[in-house]
Amino acid sequence: MKIICDSREQAPLDFTRYGATIESGALEVGDYAPVGLENHCAVERKSLPDLVASLTWERERFERELRRSRGLEAFAVVIEGSLAQIRAHDYRSQAKPHAVLQSMTAFSCRYGVNWIWADDAAGAAYFVFHFLRHYVREAMGHYKAICKAHGEAEISEVKNG
Repeated sequence: MKIICDSREQAPLDFTRYGATIESGALEVGDYAPVGLENHCAVERKSLPDLVASLTWERERFERELRRSRGLEAFAVVIEGSLAQIRAHDYRSQAKPHAVLQSMTAFSCRYGVNWIWADDAAGAAYFVFHFLRHYVREAMGHYKAICKAHGEAEISEVKNG
C-alpha cells in the first residue's frame, strides 16, 4: 500500500514492518492518507500535548480542520497517549481533564470524529496502516462492483474516451 504523509509531519510514523511505501506530500486534511484517495480518507495524528493544545488554545485552527474532514468518507484522530493519562492530568497544560474530554465528546458529535487511543508511536503506526488498508480494501470492492455493473466494454470506452 502507498501512503501519503503530510510534508509538515515533523517525525513521521514508521511503517516499514507493514511493507508500506511512504510518499511525502501536502494534505488538506490529516497527516496520513492512501495515495489517490486522499480526498476520501485520512488520519490525523496527535501527541498528547498536541491534542490538549488543539482542544484549547489552538481550538479554532483544529476546528477548521475538523470541518474539512466532514467531506471525507473516513476520518480518525489517532492519539499517542491514553485516556488514563488525560484523566490523571498527565500533561503540562492547565486545561482540566474534564474540559479536554468534554471537547473531544462535543467534537465527536459535531464533526463525527473517531478518536483512537494508541498509547505510543508504534500503536499509532499500527492503527494508521490498518485503518487506511481497510478503507482501500472497501473502496476497491466498490470500484469492482461498479466495473462489473457497467461491463468491460463500457469501462474500456471510458478509459479510451
